[in-house]
Amino acid sequence: MPARMAKEGEVLTRGALAVRSGCNIETIRYYEHIGILPPPPRSRGGHRLYGPDLIKRLNFVRRSRELGFTLEEIRQLLRLVDGSNYTCAQIETLVHAHARDVREKIADLMKLKSVLEAMAAQCVGGAVPDCPIIDALFDAETPLRSAKKVLSENRQTRP
Repeated sequence: MPARMAKEGEVLTRGALAVRSGCNIETIRYYEHIGILPPPPRSRGGHRLYGPDLIKRLNFVRRSRELGFTLEEIRQLLRLVDGSNYTCAQIETLVHAHARDVREKIADLMKLKSVLEAMAAQCVGGAVPDCPIIDALFDAETPLRSAKKVLSENRQTRP
């Protein structure tokens, strides 16, 4: 569900914020707990009240997560934004680093795909209960290189 921008002066409860942003209530609570979202002010009745700035910040976090940024990367971006002392070049550097990480993950996933396809290629697809894929998953000494080993080796060869 796409998030809608808050109207000027609009204040939402956590539940309404979750509906508006498409973000789970527990996720909002977690973001508050780890400091990505500051604690919102409360009503006299104790309800958390999210104003336009907090709504905008949650949308920033949600959109960043959709783009694959880690919470630590989001924290770095927010530190720059919160201090209002950032340059476009600093943000560009962080985004280029993230893009590099994405390329590396794609390469890892392609290797993982090759391992899975090699396992599947051992299967004849018969109706018998014997399945070389299941056997390979149970066998710690499978002749196929494990996906974990492929990923580990790939990470060790990176500069």
